Amino acid sequence: MSGDRTNRGQRLERLEQLAELVPAVPRRILYRFYEGRLAGDLDTARLPGHIGVVLDGNRRWAKAAGATTADGHQAGADKILEFLGWCDELGIKVVTLYMLSTDNLNRSPEELDRLVQIICGTLDRLGEGLENGHRVRVQAVGAAELLPPALAAQVAELAERTRDVDGVHVNVAVGYGGRREIVDAVRELLTEADTAGRSAAEVAQDLSVEQISDRLYTRGQPDPDLVIRTSGEQRLSGFLMWQSAYSEFYFCEALWPDFRRVDFMRALRDYASRQRRFGS
Repeated sequence: MSGDRTNRGQRLERLEQLAELVPAVPRRILYRFYEGRLAGDLDTARLPGHIGVVLDGNRRWAKAAGATTADGHQAGADKILEFLGWCDELGIKVVTLYMLSTDNLNRSPEELDRLVQIICGTLDRLGEGLENGHRVRVQAVGAAELLPPALAAQVAELAERTRDVDGVHVNVAVGYGGRREIVDAVRELLTEADTAGRSAAEVAQDLSVEQISDRLYTRGQPDPDLVIRTSGEQRLSGFLMWQSAYSEFYFCEALWPDFRRVDFMRALRDYASRQRRFGS
């Protein structure tokens, strides 16, 4: 059985290499065939239940295309909806999308305003998709008090409207920073202790990993099994710092707007081939 799996992997690699050598139109046809072979070769029992994605490369994509930064952000937003469709088809239960970091909030007012408009438009389309049968449950993940009021209100409204949907659970990480999340969790713990009349020394005596985990933005959810980052960068940039302690990481060279289903299948194939180790 192991030998058969190795031979299939070698055939897929040769097919991938061939696809890179042929002209554009035949390449698209060959990639569709290759994608189908990848999908057929996936071990569905070894797919991740929770995927986190750092959506990186929108501005570089725009620069390479001779387009505006806003065009790059819009192309990235379009890819989000396509990506969620792939996850739905494969039965992925939870997806966390790093859409707007706390650092992003320091960008120029013009770029930030346009980016917020695009995120709001994406949330609108998620809501429309729900009405058209694309079932997602949205949850805001981040410091809502840092967001522009219109964005904070919209993501809260969509989360409330979809809270009982039995579909892909989509964590929309906006106004998100990993360090901020941990600080907020500790602050919540200390505030609760103060209300209960407990001293800081008493809190420190009993402090546990579970107490922090139970106060994160993603409390009650499984930690991510797989974290994908596009654009070739190999760092987390503060994304799910606590939750990703035992996650598998996959770094893809494609810029986010160029991320294809075949790239996703490669990430899943790579994940399924790994022997996960927790704490070692």
